[in-house]
Amino acid sequence: MPSSENEERLVEIVRSSPALMELLTAARSLNLESWCIGAGVVRSLVWDHLHGFRERSHVEDVDVVYYDDSIDGPHETVLAAQLIDSLPSVRWEVTNQALVHEWFLEAHAQVVPPLRSLADGIATWPEYATCVGVTLRADDALEVIAPHGLEDLFGLKIRHNPSRASAAVFTERVATKRFTERWPMVSLDLN
Repeated sequence: MPSSENEERLVEIVRSSPALMELLTAARSLNLESWCIGAGVVRSLVWDHLHGFRERSHVEDVDVVYYDDSIDGPHETVLAAQLIDSLPSVRWEVTNQALVHEWFLEAHAQVVPPLRSLADGIATWPEYATCVGVTLRADDALEVIAPHGLEDLFGLKIRHNPSRASAAVFTERVATKRFTERWPMVSLDLN
């Protein structure tokens, strides 16, 4: 199925979720120039939909990612506090993709090149099916950011994205996230 058809399907699924639309509205209130909600929230919503689940899967946290290379220090805490003020029951994770290379150096003593954009950051997430974000524009239009396309997401496929995540990290994620247990139609590609 062409990407535009999958994008339309994704937009329909997101619009049909009052919970995700509320999260997007809260994130939009931060007035960030380049941002999205992505990763597990989007993946879980789509896979729940494709499995016909009536109840939405529990999501540990909501990933709000943005790109702002004009900020020198960690601004994420301030933004997360604003989101908590608007929706205190949500565990928000806010990350500036322009600073991810600094986190890799601090947390893993690993030197990685700086990311150039929001899409560049999303493209490095551990599984291709999870490399997806959704933005709610000021005019209420939804924008899909999917640097690797949406085929794995809608094809219910888990494949390792080696851009930044090692095979060991991917294997650990597969085990801890229990993808195939939670969504039995999902296929796992370990190649």
